[in-house]
Amino acid sequence: MKIKLIWDFKGSKDLQVAAHYTKHIAEFMGEKNIPFFEIGEQSLSEFHQMAYVVINKEDVNFVKDALKPHRAFVT
Repeated sequence: MKIKLIWDFKGSKDLQVAAHYTKHIAEFMGEKNIPFFEIGEQSLSEFHQMAYVVINKEDVNFVKDALKPHRAFVT
């Protein structure tokens, strides 16, 4: 089962922040050898951006405890 972990950023310039945070998520996943299916950032509206990563369910607790995502859902 795949889980999408999401970090929300709310502000007009926060797509750049989300993109920067995505780099840190990718570095963490590489350092800890955690496979992922997709990683990126997305603008939901002018004032709501997000960074996300899609991982296997068995890796969720480790990543969640380390990086503190704001929300998650099954994909």
